[in-house]
Amino acid sequence: MDIRFPHLGIEIAHLGKEISIGGFGIAYYGLIIALGMVCGYTMAVWQAKRTGQNTEMYLDLALWDIVFAVIGARIYYVIFSWGYYSEHPAEILNLRGGGLAIYGGVIGGVVTTLVFARIRKQSFLQLADTACAGLLVGQIIGRWGNFFNREAFGDYTNGLFAMQIPREDVRASDLTDSIMSHLVTIGGTEYIQVHPTFLYESVWNLVLLLVLVLVTKKKQYHGQLFLLYLLGYGLGRVWIEGLRTDQLLLFGTKLPVSQLLSGILVLFAIVLLIRMGWKRRKKRQTEVTAKRL
Repeated sequence: MDIRFPHLGIEIAHLGKEISIGGFGIAYYGLIIALGMVCGYTMAVWQAKRTGQNTEMYLDLALWDIVFAVIGARIYYVIFSWGYYSEHPAEILNLRGGGLAIYGGVIGGVVTTLVFARIRKQSFLQLADTACAGLLVGQIIGRWGNFFNREAFGDYTNGLFAMQIPREDVRASDLTDSIMSHLVTIGGTEYIQVHPTFLYESVWNLVLLLVLVLVTKKKQYHGQLFLLYLLGYGLGRVWIEGLRTDQLLLFGTKLPVSQLLSGILVLFAIVLLIRMGWKRRKKRQTEVTAKRL
């Protein structure tokens, strides 16, 4: 039950997947997701304080967002894994068996925030600008749940960050021909050697978070930070998703649905950022002209 990074000289021995309390097993994955939610909420509150908003409102928003983000993450996963769940319907509600998709969570959170904004008569775009930093923190931390679960890894690599996992610790469905043809045997145990895509995404999101924090005080309009989040996260997910071996595929195709959605969001964000920038320049020109007259 170990994980190794041979080219970095790192070996983490006896790394379990859960902790037992009173004979009841609690998965590290769940604990890490919960930690990500708490830290994400803290980040959103900090952003709200920096921009002079009502921080108490974000507690209400977080409580609703977390519930419907989890529901959305599960629905997304089940829909695009329907081949399995159509034959095992009793497993649909079994969250302990795994199966949450981040994009489903993002969609659930965005829809919930939109409804919340309308009910509270708040600006959805301002809420989204503030909440997206918290969402990123949750994603940065939450990806490490995949590390403990030995999942969401990429295909074979011999690069600097190559990660070795005992073959018996991973799902057979996540193993490709390339991975199987490069098995490594150490001390009588077979290891696969793969891309640690959870690490790539966590680091990518950390850089994106720093960008959003720096831009916050300089943003020109509500929605700008949210669009930058969609652009930055989408760009990272496009290439990282292409490395993974556990992709959810679009019905009847071999297209990774999350990779396709990422590409669409990137184009959507670029178009809106350009459009909003153009509208602001035009507005300034109109104001300058009016002053001269």
